[in-house]
Amino acid sequence: MEFDTYSINRCSKEHEKIYQQWFSLADSDGDGRLTGGDAIKFFSMSNLPRHDLKQRIVFLFLFPKVWAVADSKRQGFLSFREFITAIQLVSVAQAGHPVSSDLLNAEVDFENLQPPTLEGLDLLQTKKKRMPKSEPELNGDPTVQSSVSAKWFSSSTSVKKVSLSSVTSIVDGLKKLYIQKLKPLEATYRFNDFVSPLLTNSDFDAKPMVMLLGQYSTGKTTFIKHLLRTSYPGAHIGPEPTTDRFVVVMNGPDERSIPGNTIAVQANMPFSGLTTFGTSFLSKFECSQMPHPLLEHITFVDTPGVLSGEKQRTQRSYDFTGVTSWFASKCDLILLLFDPHKLDISDEFKRVIASLRGHDDKIRVVLNKSDQVDTQQLMRVYGALMWSLGKVLNTPEVSRVYIGSFNDKPINEAATGPIGKELFEKEQDDLLTDLKDIPKKACDRRINEFVKRARAAKINAYIISHLKKEMPAMIGKAKTQQKLIDNLEDQFVKVKKEHNLPAGDFPNVEHFREVLSGYNIDKFEKLKPKLIQSVDDMLGYDIPELLKNFRNPYE
Repeated sequence: MEFDTYSINRCSKEHEKIYQQWFSLADSDGDGRLTGGDAIKFFSMSNLPRHDLKQRIVFLFLFPKVWAVADSKRQGFLSFREFITAIQLVSVAQAGHPVSSDLLNAEVDFENLQPPTLEGLDLLQTKKKRMPKSEPELNGDPTVQSSVSAKWFSSSTSVKKVSLSSVTSIVDGLKKLYIQKLKPLEATYRFNDFVSPLLTNSDFDAKPMVMLLGQYSTGKTTFIKHLLRTSYPGAHIGPEPTTDRFVVVMNGPDERSIPGNTIAVQANMPFSGLTTFGTSFLSKFECSQMPHPLLEHITFVDTPGVLSGEKQRTQRSYDFTGVTSWFASKCDLILLLFDPHKLDISDEFKRVIASLRGHDDKIRVVLNKSDQVDTQQLMRVYGALMWSLGKVLNTPEVSRVYIGSFNDKPINEAATGPIGKELFEKEQDDLLTDLKDIPKKACDRRINEFVKRARAAKINAYIISHLKKEMPAMIGKAKTQQKLIDNLEDQFVKVKKEHNLPAGDFPNVEHFREVLSGYNIDKFEKLKPKLIQSVDDMLGYDIPELLKNFRNPYE
C-alpha cells in the first residue's frame, strides 16, 4: 500500500497558520524549498527516540520514510504542502504510531491532528527575528510558492549564482547550470532564432513524451487508444485522414480538450516554443487531458497523417516538418508507423523523416496491422519496408522494426497462423517493454539532450562570431554579407577546421541560410572565450559532478 499524501496533508486553518510560520523558520534560504539539510535541522527538534545515539541517527530510520512520503514528486525538496505532510508524520511518530504503509489503516484524524512538540522552537524564532531581511518573505503565503528555479527563469539579468551544494536533484542542477552557464551563450549568439527556443522551467519538469508519426490510416490514434484501453477526448478514427491536428494527450483532473492558443501560453506547460509557428499552426494544435495512470508517467503526441499522392500537393498552412522537428527534440521516443498496404514513402514523409536528423536514437519503426496479410505476404512486406527505409534514413545500420497489430481486436489467426500469432505477441511485448522503460530513462534522456544542446550552442556561437569576423570594417558590408550567405557551406568548413569540430554537429545549411538572410551580420557579437569556457567547464566538470552526487529519481 502507498501513502495517499493528499489525505495526510489536510489540516485545519488554525494549524495551517502555525505550519506557515514553521516553514518560514525551517527554510534557511527563503526560496520556498525545504532541502534535506534544513529538514534534518528542523525535525531534529522533535526529540524522537534516538536509541541513545547522536541526534541525526534517528533520521537513518525515521526521516527517510518521512521524506519518501512527503517528497512524492521526487523533486529533492519539500514545498509548503509537502512540509505539512512531513510535520504530520512526525506528530504521528510522537504519538507512538510507526511510520509505515499500515499508517492509513490506523484511525488517525489527520485534519485535526495536533502539531508535534518541537524543543528549541522559541530560540529559533528569536534568531530568525534578529536576522536582517534582504527581500520580502514569500513563504508566509502557501499560494505563492516562490522557488529559486522560478527566479532563475525570470527576465532579470542579475541572477544570483547558487553553488552546486544547494542543488536538490539532477533536474534541479540542470536548471541551475542552464541559467548560469548555457543560457548566456545562447542569448548572446541568438541560438533561439537559429536552432531552438530558449528553455523554460516547464521544459525541465515535463513528463516524458512519445510522438507517433506515419501516413494517414496507419493506426496512430488507435495505437494510443490501445495503450490507454480507452479513447481520449477529441479522438477520431477512420480510413480517411481523420486526425487533422497535433494532439497532445496528457494527464489532467478531468476529460477535456484545450485549444492550442491557450495551451501554448500556459507557463506550466512545455509548449511555449510552438508560438513561433504562428496562429495558423496553433489553430491545428490542441491538448487532450484525462485522468489515467499511464498518463501520469508518459505524454503522447498524436500527429496528422502524412499525405501522399495528389493530397500532398495541397500545402498545409503551417511548417509541418518544422513542427515535427520541434516535437522530436522534446520527445523521448518517436514511433514511425507503417501499414502493410501503405509502404510507399511520399515526398512529405521523406521531409518529415529528414527533419528527425540528430534524433536517430529515439526512432522506432512499427509495422502495424500486420495480421491483415498472411505469413508469406508479411515476409515480402517486411523486405519491401526495409528497402524503402534504407533509401530514406541514410544510415548503414539496420533499423529495428516491430511487427504487430496494435488495436483492441484479437489477432487474425486465420491469416497469420499460430506461428504468426506467437511472433506478434513477442514483438508487441518487446515494444511495450521499450515504452515502460521510458520513465526510468527520462532523467538520462534529459542529460543527453542537455549535452547535445550545449554542443549545438557552442557551434552556433563559433559560426556567428566567425561570420562577424569576416565582415569588413567600413566599405562593402552589404556585398560581403550576401557573399557569406551564398557560400555558407564554405564558411561552415572554415569554422570546422579552425576549431576542430565534428561535421555531424553542424546545423542544416539551408535552414541556417534562410534565417541568416533576415539579419545584419555586422550586428552580431564577436567571440567571447569566457562564455565558451564556461560551457566547457559545465560539460567537463559540473555535469559529471552532478551525476556523481545525485541518483536517478525514477530508479
